[in-house]
Amino acid sequence: MTTPAHFESYDPPSRYTRTAVSLHWLIAVLMIANVVLGLSADSLPDDWVRPVIDTHKSIGITVLGLALMRILWRVSHRPPALPAVFPKWERAAAHLAHLLLYALMIGLPLSGWLHDSAWKDAATHPMRLFDLFQWPRIGFVMHLDPALKERLHDRFGALHTWLGYGLYALLALHIGGALKHQWIDRHSVLKRMMP
Repeated sequence: MTTPAHFESYDPPSRYTRTAVSLHWLIAVLMIANVVLGLSADSLPDDWVRPVIDTHKSIGITVLGLALMRILWRVSHRPPALPAVFPKWERAAAHLAHLLLYALMIGLPLSGWLHDSAWKDAATHPMRLFDLFQWPRIGFVMHLDPALKERLHDRFGALHTWLGYGLYALLALHIGGALKHQWIDRHSVLKRMMP
C-alpha cells in the first residue's frame, strides 16, 4: 500500500533552486564589477569619470532590486541544509554571515542612493539608469535645506564607504569559508550553489 502524497515526509533540498543560483551569481558579478568601478573612478581620465560613476549607480540600483527579489525568493523557497557534520558554531557563523551579506546587499545601494540624492547638483544632473531612462532620486532628501543636504551627503558617502569595507571583509570570509569546506574539510558546499 502506498502512502498518500500529503503524508510523505518532507526531504529538504540538496541544492539551491535555479532561480536562487542565478540571482546569487548575477548579484555577485554585479557587486564585484561595482567594486572595481568604484575603486577605479579616481584614477581615470576626467572625461571617463562621469560615465563610470553613472554606471556604478545603475549597477547599484540593479543590485538593490535583485537583492530584494532574492530575499523574497529565499523566504518562499527553503534553502538546502548545511551538512550535518558542521559544528554548531560554524552553522551559526554561516547564518550570521548570510544575514550580514543580505543587509549589505540592501544597505550599500541604499546608502549610495541616499548619498546621490543629497548631492548639491542632483536637481540639475538627472540620474539615468544605464542611460535608458531617468531614475528618481529620493525626494525628501533632495528637498532638504542645502546646508543639511551637504552634511548628509558627506555622512551618506562615509556610510557607503564603510559598508563597502564591510562587504570586502564579508566576501573574503564567505569565499574563504566555502573554499575551506571544499578543499580542507572535504565537505563540499559549493555544489549546492553551482549552476
